[in-house]
Amino acid sequence: MNIALIAHDKKKDDMIRFVVAYKKIFEKHSLFATGTTGTKIQEATGLDVHRFCSGPLGGDQEIGAYIANNNMDMVFFFRDPLTAQPHEPDVTALLRLCDVYSVPLATNMGTGEVLIRGLEQGDIDWRNIVHGNTDRVTDI
Repeated sequence: MNIALIAHDKKKDDMIRFVVAYKKIFEKHSLFATGTTGTKIQEATGLDVHRFCSGPLGGDQEIGAYIANNNMDMVFFFRDPLTAQPHEPDVTALLRLCDVYSVPLATNMGTGEVLIRGLEQGDIDWRNIVHGNTDRVTDI
């Protein structure tokens, strides 16, 4: 599966701890991230991460384009709801695209835990069937 990893500045440490904790699951998938988040994840885990621009410079929109073209299966976007973001319209658009295209989205570590466990158990494999990617289905 293609998985996007995004974190606002005050949530980057949470994202890194999360990916380190679940490295064995993440290493089985293709990872994509916004600029700084991707760099920090690579440095902490050694995982291969395709990095887009930073969020304020268009990275959120690049990931949104992947979602709109059925090239992203899951998004982990650890948001900081207490700090104003200069690119808030881009953030809102990304969240809306996840809803429009039924892409599972975790915006904090609590929902991230549920989503990563579901991924591990194969509960997200429905995306392969719905979107015609049956060659990626392993066990249903």
